[in-house]
Amino acid sequence: MTERESDDEGFRTDSKGRHAPLREDEVERALDTIVSRGRPRLFRTMPELLASGTIAGVEISLGVLAFLSVEQATGSKPLAGLAFGVGFIALLLGNSELFTEGFLVPIAVVLAREAGWWRLARFWLATLVGNLIGGWGTMWMVVVAFPGLREVAVETGRTFAESGFTPRTFLLAVLAGSTMTLLTRMRIGTDDDVARVLASMATAFLVAGLGMYHSVLDTLFIFGGIHAGAGYGYGPWIAFFGWTVLGNAVGGIGLTTFLRLVRSHERLYEWRRSAPASHRP
Repeated sequence: MTERESDDEGFRTDSKGRHAPLREDEVERALDTIVSRGRPRLFRTMPELLASGTIAGVEISLGVLAFLSVEQATGSKPLAGLAFGVGFIALLLGNSELFTEGFLVPIAVVLAREAGWWRLARFWLATLVGNLIGGWGTMWMVVVAFPGLREVAVETGRTFAESGFTPRTFLLAVLAGSTMTLLTRMRIGTDDDVARVLASMATAFLVAGLGMYHSVLDTLFIFGGIHAGAGYGYGPWIAFFGWTVLGNAVGGIGLTTFLRLVRSHERLYEWRRSAPASHRP
């Protein structure tokens, strides 16, 4: 019997006295999956983290290309949002890292005492830097390779670059952060690739098609506009990015992640009690 299995034998009742038949097995198994899959991600080397984040920036840019092409052809943002799903599917099948997908899983790993907070910080920083590098370079290639998309790229980027600091834009960012973190949870909740693809398409429709504000995804629209010669520049992007990251964090961490972990708090407590010192560098 492994150490983890031995520990599980001692957890037949929780701190509230609930025995096994009264516990939610699906919820607890989901947390176990989140922690076990997430631990290796936090222990990647810095070059590995940067490479994974950069690849994600390249892949999600393909979704932006699909969005711009469909919007130009149809004038429909909902249809363009569905096309954006190409980027999410590429992320799913390519196993790369998008910044806001790193809320639920890495935080659960740290709270389970399977990694330290500094590893979470380096994971976020390296992933975000890689996303921006990969996205900036790929959007330059998109604008140069598809000059017919320049006008729609400028107009779409302007929507975000000149949106301002308002309750509406902040709440759109909160909703985007919550929705993206929900996508992570849905992907973990099933081994069916078809279901994962459908979840990716539904999320693309909600986030891109309905105009939610996502720090990385919408940054790529702004980068595309800048490369296409728009009047706005990197100053408005920095303002947009800071405001949107805050909203994404409130939605992804403060709502979805927090509530999911509250629901699984007893199992999380068991992970914390049994975590060996060697898993907490």
